[in-house]
Amino acid sequence: MKSLYQKYADILVNYSTGVKKGDLVSIKAESHLAEPLVKEIYKLVLENGAHPLVRIGMPSLNELFIKYSNDEQLDFVDEMSKLEYEKVNKLISIGSPLNVKSMANVDSNKMAKRSKATRILSQTMLKRASEGELDWVIADFPTHALAQEAKMSLDDYTEFLIQSCYLDLENPKEKWVEIGKEQKRTVSILDGTKKIRIKGEKTDIEFSVENRKWISCDGKNNFPDGEIFTSPVENSANGEIFFDFPAIYRGNMATNISLKLENGKVVEAKADTGEDFLLSMLNMDEGSRFVGEIAIGTNERVKNVTGNILFDEKIGGSIHMALGASYPETGGKNVSGLHWDIIKNMKNNSLIYADDKLIYKDGLFTI
Repeated sequence: MKSLYQKYADILVNYSTGVKKGDLVSIKAESHLAEPLVKEIYKLVLENGAHPLVRIGMPSLNELFIKYSNDEQLDFVDEMSKLEYEKVNKLISIGSPLNVKSMANVDSNKMAKRSKATRILSQTMLKRASEGELDWVIADFPTHALAQEAKMSLDDYTEFLIQSCYLDLENPKEKWVEIGKEQKRTVSILDGTKKIRIKGEKTDIEFSVENRKWISCDGKNNFPDGEIFTSPVENSANGEIFFDFPAIYRGNMATNISLKLENGKVVEAKADTGEDFLLSMLNMDEGSRFVGEIAIGTNERVKNVTGNILFDEKIGGSIHMALGASYPETGGKNVSGLHWDIIKNMKNNSLIYADDKLIYKDGLFTI
């Protein structure tokens, strides 16, 4: 019988990214804590006849960089990093933080400047992925930091991760294939839709999704997964939306965010806490006040906010809206160094309409 991390590695290598002979595979881990999973991924990549390229991070360096870098250094992106994103065929990235709040007190303006500079890397990744040249997946390794943020013990958090990823099943791949089939049925109904309207608490907002493609997320780019999404037409969002779940980005938090949008752009933004940080992110660049993504979470095994967006945006009965960069594979054209997913509970008195037809009510699809 396979161990947990053998099973985890198998689905990331053989299902999410489909590593094959001759592939150049970048394996990135946020810290040394992910070593048990990285080793299993590394072995499988070799067994598949591919070429692993391992990068283990030192999280404390990120804080030091923002603290001590000057403007020239913030704008600099090294050629080796660019080359890696241009050449690898597969990218497996493992989050394994030692401290999820390490960036909470750094200069948010410097952080925004750095994000703007490095957006060339994410743009390259997304472009190559949309053209079929690169497969990528982001996953997490359970750490004390993630457990503490979720207000759980490490054992409980590990079990939560196992359940959320369906790693408790003998063959989790079969379950993700099943999830994918059901979500693709929903996507097939939404493809061709011209307008989406969302109504709920302090919320009434419309987006044009005409000629945009809906995507089913079934463990290929995120693990765990469970959502369907698209990128709305860039100048189309009009209305107001309220987010009752805490919004966390790079160790900073904003709560009870209210946004007003006109012709696609955020023109008013308020938050009970973290408003200054919210505004600094919105002012990052020319694309950061526009909507890059609108999505519906479908993972019924993720029920509560944990402070980890990889899991929280998948909560069954929620939606999330991303400010900033859109996804080229949907037809999205917005470019930004920001991609901040902000989550809204849809389980109570909430509706979604597609071309004026009710498709979703109180956390469940009606189609």
